[in-house]
Amino acid sequence: MLASFKSVFSLILSTLLMMVGFGLASYVLPVRSVAEGWSTMTFSLIATGYTIGFTISCIVTPKFVARVGHVRVFAALITLLSIAILLCGLVVDWRAWIFFRAISGFAISGSYLVIESWLNERVTNENRGMLFSIYLITTMVGTIGGQYLVPLGDPTNTSLFILCGVVFSLALLPTALSSSAMPAPPAQAVFNVKSLFRRSPVAVVGAFLAGAMAGAWLNLGGVFTQKIGLSTAEGATLLAALLTGSAISQIPIGRASDRMDRRIVMVACGIIGVISCLAMVAFVGADPLVLYVLAACVGSVLFPIYALNVAHANDLAEPTEYVEVSSGMMITYGVGTISGPLMVGPVMDHFGPPSLFAVLAVYFALYGAYAAWRIGRRSHEDGLIGKSDFQANTVPTPGTEAVNAMNQAIRPDDRIEDDTAPVKLP
Repeated sequence: MLASFKSVFSLILSTLLMMVGFGLASYVLPVRSVAEGWSTMTFSLIATGYTIGFTISCIVTPKFVARVGHVRVFAALITLLSIAILLCGLVVDWRAWIFFRAISGFAISGSYLVIESWLNERVTNENRGMLFSIYLITTMVGTIGGQYLVPLGDPTNTSLFILCGVVFSLALLPTALSSSAMPAPPAQAVFNVKSLFRRSPVAVVGAFLAGAMAGAWLNLGGVFTQKIGLSTAEGATLLAALLTGSAISQIPIGRASDRMDRRIVMVACGIIGVISCLAMVAFVGADPLVLYVLAACVGSVLFPIYALNVAHANDLAEPTEYVEVSSGMMITYGVGTISGPLMVGPVMDHFGPPSLFAVLAVYFALYGAYAAWRIGRRSHEDGLIGKSDFQANTVPTPGTEAVNAMNQAIRPDDRIEDDTAPVKLP
């Protein structure tokens, strides 16, 4: 185990530094946008640039990796990350930020692909679960740590933007200097959402709604914390509480979905989501500690639900179809993340910050209701045939299911023999 960890230590360290930069950037940008007096709809457009870039990279980056290799592509992408955040600090104009954030989305998505496909080749069936757990814990610690850097600086000047650029640049060093052998190029994903919808409508609809909710929160959660008057430290804690709730709930939700029709668990998650979001609306002006607890409750179902849909889609697929299924789910989720900020931004501008959770409650209601309706349309037994194990995910980064799909293509035998490896989101 120790030898295996040493072989991926540079990757883990690069991931930690990259996620510190990601957490810092994802919080300092909404804080700065509020300080500039930009509307929520304006920041929604900026966020949409990020999600579009991220989704495009899932398709384009594997071609670059196949051509020049993992390390060169990773070096180029990390450079783009540094350039994009530094430009955000230098050119404070929302129109320019749309373009800069699209670059960031493209670069962070490709960086995940390089790191995760490389990591996937270094693990075995015996240590896969442990090493991926370490990896996922690293992403969470890095993201939360980066968010807590914001209260230490002043978002209204360039200091935090420069710090973020420095951290991103440092993330390049461990991987660039690693002596490990290069992994095989990732396979090209094939998208067939129409075929996937015919096989499992609830998986496709659920993936879209899960993406819309994740995209809305990830991009507008920081705006919400500022608009309701939380300090940067309190806002960072609220964001961290939601992520922590997501991590804690992974195992119980996964175990429950492996033992019963997954659609029943989807319905339960929808109900929990509605109640938690409405409670956030009702107690938005309460003590921050109350908000932290409620945010953890929302997070307990906000991000795990996507994995439910992926697992349900795989239940109805043959092992040879896993790549196609994962690819279709990825693009559906990506479209959802693009639509989320665009739908929620105008509502927040018109009805105020608490409406973010009101809209999330509506999404959760649609998610649970559609799953319940599909139970009536397809027999309960269909949800139990050929079930694959639930694959947990944690730090929510839109579109990283593409990496899972490509890893499956590289190592299909491992996927069939050991499907307990956690999958990280977008």
